[in-house]
Amino acid sequence: MSGSGPGNGRGTAPSGSGRTSVVMFVRNDCTNDTRVLREAATLTAAGYAVTVMATTRPGAPSAVEQVERDGFTIIRVPVPMGWRPAWRRFRSPWRAWRALRRGGETTTRTGQGDVFDWLAAWHFATVGWARQAAAAAPAARIHHGHDLTGLPAALASSSRHGGLIVYDSHELFLESGSNARRPRWARRLMGRIERRWATRAAALITVNATLDAELGRRLGIPRRVVVHNCPPRWTPPDPQPDHLRHAVGLPAGTPLLLYHGGFAPDRGLIQLADAMLEPGLEDAHLVLLGFGAMEGELRALASEPRRGGRVHIVPGVPPEDLAEWVASADVGVMPNQPATANERLSTPNKLFESLAAGLPVVTSDFPERHRIILDDPLGPLGAVCDPTQPAAIARAIRSILDLPDVELRLLRARCLRAAHERWNWETESARLVTLYSELEPPAGARLE
Repeated sequence: MSGSGPGNGRGTAPSGSGRTSVVMFVRNDCTNDTRVLREAATLTAAGYAVTVMATTRPGAPSAVEQVERDGFTIIRVPVPMGWRPAWRRFRSPWRAWRALRRGGETTTRTGQGDVFDWLAAWHFATVGWARQAAAAAPAARIHHGHDLTGLPAALASSSRHGGLIVYDSHELFLESGSNARRPRWARRLMGRIERRWATRAAALITVNATLDAELGRRLGIPRRVVVHNCPPRWTPPDPQPDHLRHAVGLPAGTPLLLYHGGFAPDRGLIQLADAMLEPGLEDAHLVLLGFGAMEGELRALASEPRRGGRVHIVPGVPPEDLAEWVASADVGVMPNQPATANERLSTPNKLFESLAAGLPVVTSDFPERHRIILDDPLGPLGAVCDPTQPAAIARAIRSILDLPDVELRLLRARCLRAAHERWNWETESARLVTLYSELEPPAGARLE
């Protein structure tokens, strides 16, 4: 994408409120994206007029939709789809030739065979949506792009209206998920594009200190702020909820492990299920709470006789109900695999959601997670392990389940206290508001 640099014009809020306008861009429907929703609500409460530009929801009519939520506006713009038939026709001869070369194999899911489809989708769908979202967005003073898929929309909006750009990178995008398995040349190409786009950003926001240092090295944005993905402070009800055991028909007191979130490769779900076969966990049950591409594989795995019906798949619950469901487990487990740099640097939402519910954590022994779980000033908040070894995962789980009742209660109280004192949105969001006040204070705001 190309365009002139950001100008100096001030965006005006809808309805003539006089508040400084902010427009965020996120390439999902922003129904359950807790980070985007929290940031938008926080800036609204701080006096900014916020609009979130998102994509239309699956199955919704392909028309622009506008809704109000928590004092800000969400405008959903369809992702362009009309390019696909022509692209398929263009690619058909190449696919047929490759199929002959491969003896009838027509695709390679993560390699050279589909990299051109990936790049085409970037050009026509991601950048195409960016242009349409920028055209539908109101004028604004600050254009806030979430992840690499939202950044080109922020650039296009800034080019149309003037104003500052904020890049909110939730992860190492080009080294996450299926992106990490693209050919190196394609990721290098996209990396150069990301660096070129990022030079126009006035500031970078990201989710932990290690990722902040890595993105600073790669992108060269001097002004950076870390805002961890922590939920607001929350106190579990008394008595403790037991939603998970009720959902899968287990008696009270059954040792219960919880993984919640997306069922995706590199999350360590196979290794976690295999850890349940290790000695010492014969009485424990595992609940996988969520959904995703691996659901069929996980259901087949859970039905294997050797697992004794101790692995359970439960559909995800609404974000507003999640805390009580998490609080009803005994240990939160997240053994992400060290398959990509993004996984090794990540601090997943579920880690902080577990602490917020007073739930001890077992997680991969990666630098940021090690620091949070083992180096807390109050004491350990769980255990870390080698996530590639089911036996190591099982030992870490047993180190918590085997604690005497009084020590387990103290551990849960320590997790909740750490969440109340450090790992909460009230603390994290203050850095977001401070950054914004330094970039562009809301009109009429009184700065101390």
